[in-house]
Amino acid sequence: MILFPYGISDFHHIRSKGLLYMDRTACISTLETVGQQLLFLRPRRFGKSLLLSMLANYYDINRADDFPALFGELAIGQQPTSERNQYLILRWDFSKVSPMGDVGTITSNLFDHLNNAVTDCVQQNQQRLAFPVTINAGNGVASFESLANAVRNSGYQLYLLIDEYDNFANEVLMQARTDEARYKALLHGEGILKTLFKTIKGCVSEGKIGRVFITGVSPVVMSDMTSGYNVATSIYLDNEFNSLCGLTSSELQRVVETVIAECQQPVATAETTLETMRVFYNGYRFCYDTTQERVYNPTLCFYFLRHFQRNCQPPEKILDGNLAMDAGKIAYIASQPGGNAVIHKVLDEQNTLLMESLAEKFGVEALQSTVQGEWFMVSLMYFFGVLTITGRGSIGELAFGVPNLVIRRLYVEELRDRTLPAPQDTDTVRHLASQFYRTADLQPLVDFMESKYFAVFNNRDYRWSNELTIKTAFLTLLFNDTYYIMDSETALQRRYSDLTLIVRPNMRQYPALLDMVLEFKYLGLKELGLSAEQVRGMSRAELQQLPLVVMALQDATQQLLQYRAVLVKKYREPQRLRCLAVVALGFERLVWEVLV
Repeated sequence: MILFPYGISDFHHIRSKGLLYMDRTACISTLETVGQQLLFLRPRRFGKSLLLSMLANYYDINRADDFPALFGELAIGQQPTSERNQYLILRWDFSKVSPMGDVGTITSNLFDHLNNAVTDCVQQNQQRLAFPVTINAGNGVASFESLANAVRNSGYQLYLLIDEYDNFANEVLMQARTDEARYKALLHGEGILKTLFKTIKGCVSEGKIGRVFITGVSPVVMSDMTSGYNVATSIYLDNEFNSLCGLTSSELQRVVETVIAECQQPVATAETTLETMRVFYNGYRFCYDTTQERVYNPTLCFYFLRHFQRNCQPPEKILDGNLAMDAGKIAYIASQPGGNAVIHKVLDEQNTLLMESLAEKFGVEALQSTVQGEWFMVSLMYFFGVLTITGRGSIGELAFGVPNLVIRRLYVEELRDRTLPAPQDTDTVRHLASQFYRTADLQPLVDFMESKYFAVFNNRDYRWSNELTIKTAFLTLLFNDTYYIMDSETALQRRYSDLTLIVRPNMRQYPALLDMVLEFKYLGLKELGLSAEQVRGMSRAELQQLPLVVMALQDATQQLLQYRAVLVKKYREPQRLRCLAVVALGFERLVWEVLV
């Protein structure tokens, strides 16, 4: 039986207790050659802490006797490097530093963390340290320097591992726009973070620290420190480290097949399960080479598979609550100048989001630039893991897209929260959507959209009125990944439907849930030759007889006929499939037909 290390990032515990470990030790020799001070960035919950723990166990001089048990069966165990078990390990985890309070309080929180880490290092290496280490309660940087001096003078070197280097600074930045002053005080001038990293740089140059490995989410904090730490080698976009964190398709397939076998389910179930996990959890590429395989989020995969192992069926909630916090990253982008427009471009699959390159060095002020802000925002969204590199444009530009449906859900929820701030409206939409899933009756949903939702959309950042906007409106109201694999622009034999709601495999046991395909058309008021008042004053039957509306409905119906043939063949349940052609007349009215 596979023991999944869900929420566990302690390499020693995983190996000694027989938990599942995807071997990444082959990277160690390469890491040693690419640089002495390395910066490695990945989104949250991608296994960065486990990577650091693996490195700590490999290089820790105190773990030399454990090497055969921990690494003997792994790739590095066959050809260990000369630096194996040669360092005293000092680990910092800045996610443990509270971002609350003023700059003085945050600095004190950081000093407490540094002092605790220094104390732990001293306790682990008492027999090797020939000189005392002074713990300065009011200055953790001084305590760190005292340790570095004692280690060097005792004939050793430190390996410094910093996890989530930008965590508490990012938390300060994203709490509120007014916190930018606190953020800048921490990093700029003689801010404490800049001072700390200048000290690290000095200790490396003096031979007190042999190696430094830093993980984080984005380069923003590092960029804002400017000269504070300009010596790190960035490896987060190197092809060879694309899958250093994350799961590959082949790795996941082996695990899924094992779990399916344990549940004594048909072999075909493995294929269905893999497809579900692909659309919800795959899609991340961490390099410029678009031929490199995309990787899966490991935390989400282990959440899914651990539930499947216990219950022999997928979890109903496809989004692990531990990852829902990433919605705050999208909210932060939306709060920036022009950020809302960027989010809408992200959701427009018909017009690929293209950028000449990825910005790798940019600070907070760059994000707020009205000239280049979009470039930096797209880059930051990539580092947050809410965008990924999907390919190349016609002249080699980088193409960006949403990695998977779990991340798409976060975008949808942000848009819904912005357009439906009133709790009663949210409850109404939930009830209307639930009805629609069972009846495919658009009337109640359309009544709500025409009376409330369109007015909100039209008064916000939606300066373009087109098919995409209508589709986005429906997406925000209907998105539900408990019941559906729900996507827009779904590929159906090289044709693309606007919006599909396909019942998830584990929910197909409930015949009341319908599969649905919606095809949208948009007609502007100028195109119709009518005013908003005229359109609002006509009955739906009268609108449906307008020549342009008739043509639009016919066009949509022809496309739906093709989609229906594909979906019936694939799912073999024509009785539960509904196909709807929807035409929007400006931001005023909707008419529709159900394909029979």
